[in-house]
Amino acid sequence: MLPVVIDRDVQAAIDRMKPDIALYVGGMGARTKNFHNDLMIQQGFPEAAARIQELYLAGRKQEAIAAVPDDLIDLRALVGPPDRIRARYREWEKSGATGLLLRTNDDQAIDLMAEVADLDPSACS
Repeated sequence: MLPVVIDRDVQAAIDRMKPDIALYVGGMGARTKNFHNDLMIQQGFPEAAARIQELYLAGRKQEAIAAVPDDLIDLRALVGPPDRIRARYREWEKSGATGLLLRTNDDQAIDLMAEVADLDPSACS
């Protein structure tokens, strides 16, 4: 699943995604069995994953949100102005993935991704 957030302010777009990541990495599943935490570790952020979970389970949710690395969001999502999203999509194209499930509630993001992927926007829903 590939979240797409169009915003001229890259940091603002990244910050909007952090609460969901903190919830899933820190608060989903059991302390010893959390798929989202495990994925974050596999993606190269083991210390941050442990810290987010520790903070979240201690009820320190705002601190857990602040502990989500910007680089993790940038790894997992396409965020920023359209030109940045276009450029970063090319890296996703090279990844070997044969399909992407876009996560957005923004029609402009759907249109942009259809354009970038050279698809008919009416075929996207």
